[in-house]
Amino acid sequence: MPAPSAATFKRLADLVAVPDAATRPTRPVLEAFTGKQLATVPVGTAQDAKDAITRARTAQNGWGDRPVVERSAIFNRYHDLVLQNRDSLMDMAQAETGKSRAAAQEEILDIAMTARYYARVAPKLLRPRRVAGMLPGLTKTVVRYQPKGVVGVISPWNYPMTLAVSDAIAALLAGNAVVLKPDSQTPYCALACVELLYQAGLARDLFAVVPGPGSVVGAALVESSDFVMFTGSTATGRLLAEQAGARLIGFSAELGGKNPMIVMAGADLQEVADAAVRGCYSNSGQLCVSIERIYVEQSIAPEFTRIFGERVTNITLGAGYEFGIEMGSLISEEQLKAVARHVDDAVAKGATVIAGGKARPDLGPLFYEPTVLTGVPAEAECYRDETFGPLVSIYPVAGVDEAVEQANDTEYGLNASVWAATKSQGEAIAARIRAGTVNVDEGYGPAWGSTGAPMGGMGISGVGRRHGPEGLTKYTEPQTIATTRILNLGGPRGVPPKLWAKILPPVVKALQWIPGR
Repeated sequence: MPAPSAATFKRLADLVAVPDAATRPTRPVLEAFTGKQLATVPVGTAQDAKDAITRARTAQNGWGDRPVVERSAIFNRYHDLVLQNRDSLMDMAQAETGKSRAAAQEEILDIAMTARYYARVAPKLLRPRRVAGMLPGLTKTVVRYQPKGVVGVISPWNYPMTLAVSDAIAALLAGNAVVLKPDSQTPYCALACVELLYQAGLARDLFAVVPGPGSVVGAALVESSDFVMFTGSTATGRLLAEQAGARLIGFSAELGGKNPMIVMAGADLQEVADAAVRGCYSNSGQLCVSIERIYVEQSIAPEFTRIFGERVTNITLGAGYEFGIEMGSLISEEQLKAVARHVDDAVAKGATVIAGGKARPDLGPLFYEPTVLTGVPAEAECYRDETFGPLVSIYPVAGVDEAVEQANDTEYGLNASVWAATKSQGEAIAARIRAGTVNVDEGYGPAWGSTGAPMGGMGISGVGRRHGPEGLTKYTEPQTIATTRILNLGGPRGVPPKLWAKILPPVVKALQWIPGR
């Protein structure tokens, strides 16, 4: 199965929100497997982003006034279109990122599930709701949810479809417009998904895609939008948060992680090893929630290291647009060098390579073997810093308490995995982990795929949540409308102010006996 055709790239390029795109400077888009040029993409400017926001703001006025059920209908259609076009979407994801077919399918399924979930729950979550008024019977209080306006989304290259579109789905259903800056290495992944949204009935000005440098287009989004959703590095997240804070606009971000796995005695080590391959090496480890640290109870550490090392050594590594290959390539020379630097640094400082440990230029320009290390010293770069690649380190621990202590000994707090003798023991350990999501008896998939539950980071791993009710309502401004009936706070006519002032305290005290107060 080949990479997408030239005609496909041309059709998608026509969707960028860059006027006179044919005369603009362009950037090459490469096939990660081979390094060959697939297409070029127009490079947008700050003015392009600001103009897209202006058009989006106009379009949002009518969109936000439409009944939520009408907005939901578009996303139900989108769910169907995504699944119907999954093969071509997976082709594009693999072409631009080099990921395996299975990792590409994760993106498609997440988009479809997110669209279906929010299309179903948005009408209820956004419905005006009565709350207890100040004085029962005398005050009617209603909470409404107003859209923010225009949401700027800045998405990364590692999951360039779902992280570009899934956050936008919630923002759009909440009544906002969206302007997206996709990563410059993966613009066509975003455009392929947005094309289907247009086919589902969404107006183009409601979701504009402006490719270009983050320092230019991304900065313009932060300067002009009403809310910013960012997925990427912690360093960039800090900078964007400062800029958003200066404007007093909302900001949400999923950032880096140095995610731990805990394996206790009594766990099925073969099952753990198989799941750890998914949790550690999906998308070649280029995943914010992937596992990079494994803490294993000392009594089983040698056996687990042997089993896991053998399983990792036998991972199928290669390029191909079909299922069956477990791990693909990295996305760029920069990523390849970063992984190699972490491995070489750890080995130079005393670590032992159990599996992998080297680049594979025989397979393609950006391949690096899935790697397992033991004996990694605290001074090694990969001990605390996120690698964001196919590198995992194993650390023996005395028991549960040390495992939890080591797992929490980090500034990050995005995801974790726990394996124990029983489910209840695993859940008890999970509750002690300082992370936004914890998976018992899996790596990351169940928490990520639970679209009704919030997902995000603690510590320097993020701000806010995606998925769940919180992933929708963060794109709204709650508004309280309180209507006074019968009499106002000045009291009934004819009652002296001093007497009314004495009456109010016992009335307020009596409210405690009313249910819901």
